[in-house]
Amino acid sequence: MKKKIALVTGGTSGEAVISYKTAKTISTHLSRDQYDVYTIDITNQGWFYTDDAGAKQTVDKNDFSLTLNGTKIQFDAAFIALHGTPGEDGKLQGYFDMIGLPYTSCNAATSAITFNKRYTVAVAAFAGIKVANSVHLFKHIPVDANSIHLKFPVFVKPNNGGSSIGMSKVNRKEDLADAIAKAFKEDDQVLVEEMIEGREFTIGVFRSGDDIIALPMTEVKAHDDKDFFDFEAKYQGKSDEVTPAVASETHYKNVADAAKKIYSVFNCRGVIRIDFIYNEAEQAPYMLEINSIPGQSDASIVPQQVRAYGWTLEQFYSALVEDAINNH
Repeated sequence: MKKKIALVTGGTSGEAVISYKTAKTISTHLSRDQYDVYTIDITNQGWFYTDDAGAKQTVDKNDFSLTLNGTKIQFDAAFIALHGTPGEDGKLQGYFDMIGLPYTSCNAATSAITFNKRYTVAVAAFAGIKVANSVHLFKHIPVDANSIHLKFPVFVKPNNGGSSIGMSKVNRKEDLADAIAKAFKEDDQVLVEEMIEGREFTIGVFRSGDDIIALPMTEVKAHDDKDFFDFEAKYQGKSDEVTPAVASETHYKNVADAAKKIYSVFNCRGVIRIDFIYNEAEQAPYMLEINSIPGQSDASIVPQQVRAYGWTLEQFYSALVEDAINNH
C-alpha cells in the first residue's frame, strides 16, 4: 500500500516564492509508485490542499488531516519544502512533533538554532568549527555603527532568513549604517560579519541509515558585476556554479570532514546545505551558515550535487522520506 505524503510548501515570509519552486521539483521527482502526494500550501490565509478540479480543501490542524469526498486522509510523513517561517525556523517541526507526524528535516530545536545565523556560528565555534568574527544587533537596542569594530569589508544580513534577501557587502564604515537599516527592514536581528578571503564552496549533507554522507561540493562564483552571492546571483543567473567543484583532494576532504562534523554537532536530519569560505593560507574551511531546508528548484545546488553523486532525484527524495519514517 502506498504511503501518503504531505508535501508542505508556501510560508508566511518573502521566501515563499522560492518554496513553491522547491515544491515543484520535489513533486515532479517523488515516486508515485511509492507515494500518494498531497501538496499542502501554508499561507497567511490558512492551510490548504487544492484538488485536481481547483477546489481548495482546508487542512484540519487538530491532526493535520484532510477530508476528501467524505474520506479522511491521514499522512505517513510530511516532506517540508517551505523556506523561511514557519518551515525552516522550527515552528512547523514543533507542531509535527506534538501530533507525532514524521517529517523530512532537522528537529524543532536544531531548525530554530540554524535559522538564527548568530546562534549557529556560536555553536559551531564552541565545537571547534572555524567561523568569521561577527557582531549581533537587535532592533530594540540602538547601536552606533561607528562603535562596531570589525575588519572591513563586512557582510550585513538579516539574522533570521535566507536567499540573501536584505544582505549587503560593505567596504567602508561610512556605508555601514545604511546597510544595517536595510537588513532591519527584513528582520529585527542583524548580523555584521567580517569577510573571509577565499573560494566559496557549498555542500549538501544527509543521512542514509547510519551513514552521514557529504555530497560532491559546488564552487560558487558570482559574476564580475556582483560583489557577492546575493539573491540575483542565486536565482537570476548572476553566478556560475561548478558541480563538482574543481579542487584538490585536500579541499574536498577538509570541507567534507567539516560538513559531516557540523551535521553531527547540530544533530541534523534530512538534507542540509552548508556554505563555506575556504581560506587557502590556512588550508581550512570557514563555515558561513547552515541551510536546514536547502532550495530544490531547477536553479538550486543540491539537485546538481545529487546527480553528481550518481543518484537520481527520485532515489534521493525517496531516501529522505524513508529515513524520516524509519527514524521517527
